[in-house]
Amino acid sequence: MKIGAYPFDDALLEAVGIDRARHIHVYVPGEVHVVLGRGSKAEAELNLTACHEDGVPVLRRRGGGCAVVLDPGNVIVSVAEHAPGFGQNRAHFRRLSAWLIQGLERLGVAGLEQRGISDLALGDRKIGGASLHRSRERLLYSVSLLIAPDISLIERYLKHPPREPDYRAGRPHREFLGTIRNALGHVSPKELAESLSQILAHNDSSEPLQNG
Repeated sequence: MKIGAYPFDDALLEAVGIDRARHIHVYVPGEVHVVLGRGSKAEAELNLTACHEDGVPVLRRRGGGCAVVLDPGNVIVSVAEHAPGFGQNRAHFRRLSAWLIQGLERLGVAGLEQRGISDLALGDRKIGGASLHRSRERLLYSVSLLIAPDISLIERYLKHPPREPDYRAGRPHREFLGTIRNALGHVSPKELAESLSQILAHNDSSEPLQNG
């Protein structure tokens, strides 16, 4: 199966290369696609027959982590910054996850925390997964938030991941994944994306690390 490149964050990195400012993109995927992490092996993480039968695009992102299914029930938050060097990745995860959690709290989502290396969770349920990419003094942090995802598609296209955080405890996708919709009423992903974009654009509480 042909694997394409995930193109939706390229403009952010290009902009950072020009002005070294923070650039944010909050958006809802227009269609279903499966996205592999930088080092993911498709055969180990995907049900390739199902992807092929359904004609679902399989893309590879710049950041690490395991494969995900993105659909119009997700909200994607991507942040690109100037970040010299290649160290302190866990510190960057903590800093930017805290910044995003603060933004979601302002929308009324209480009880969020970072779990594992890069998950966002409500209790023992994962409601967001983050990845990080570093290149040429630029950093890209991207999170897929589960608002109203089609869990059946995740079960169809993804195998159980080859590695998992301790708090997953071997649970299948349906028992591990949650959503933040209950905390927000019946807000649509598009409405949430618009509100969150405005909040994050005016929240400067997370400054880039000076010596990445």
